[in-house]
Amino acid sequence: MNFTTTALPRRHPDVHLHSTDRSTHNRTAPIQRCISDVSDWCGSRRLQLNAAKTEVIWFGLKSLSDRDKAVVIANETLQPVDSVRNLGVYLDSELNMRTHNTKTTEACFLQLRRLRQIRCLLGRDVIASLVATFILSRLDYCNALLAALPQSTMAPLQRVMNAAARLVCNLRSWDHVTPALIELHWLPITARVQYKLCLLVHLAAVGTAPDYLKNMLQPVSERASQRAP
Repeated sequence: MNFTTTALPRRHPDVHLHSTDRSTHNRTAPIQRCISDVSDWCGSRRLQLNAAKTEVIWFGLKSLSDRDKAVVIANETLQPVDSVRNLGVYLDSELNMRTHNTKTTEACFLQLRRLRQIRCLLGRDVIASLVATFILSRLDYCNALLAALPQSTMAPLQRVMNAAARLVCNLRSWDHVTPALIELHWLPITARVQYKLCLLVHLAAVGTAPDYLKNMLQPVSERASQRAP
């Protein structure tokens, strides 16, 4: 079984390891050695790796108990966590992105409640700009990671967008929201994810994307098996 182990010192570089070995020792030993190297690097620069603020998460591994997946750092045993936050994105051990969507939904509805309190004082153009800043930007942030997720996982984010459209257009909760989304030119959540992926591929194809993205793509015309006879 393929798995990835990640240790995240919150104020130090993230440590990622990947392996297909089925041995428990061979799974935990590399991550412990790697974090030990990070600790030594910090010590050589008069820094201290705080084990209490270090998180360990295992991806794609369900066969071991939490005890077997524990990692020892500086005489402290770290138990794996169910989710970690990295660059504002919540990654869970099963990579189903439900934690990230839940956190995003909660944050967006909080902002919507605040904006609703001042809706009567602002014009439509102003409230639309505020919604784009505080709501749509959250929904679009790193949304390429949400590609191919089931509709049940994406539904909470779509409810946020529907509520935002009702706020901008001053609709009631029982009013049909599709005409408002069309009027605002807002793509549905799944379409926004597809648009982001298409944009990334386009940028990589024309050579304006970062090298790490361009190097992942190969034009069909350059593949011998796809060339016309």
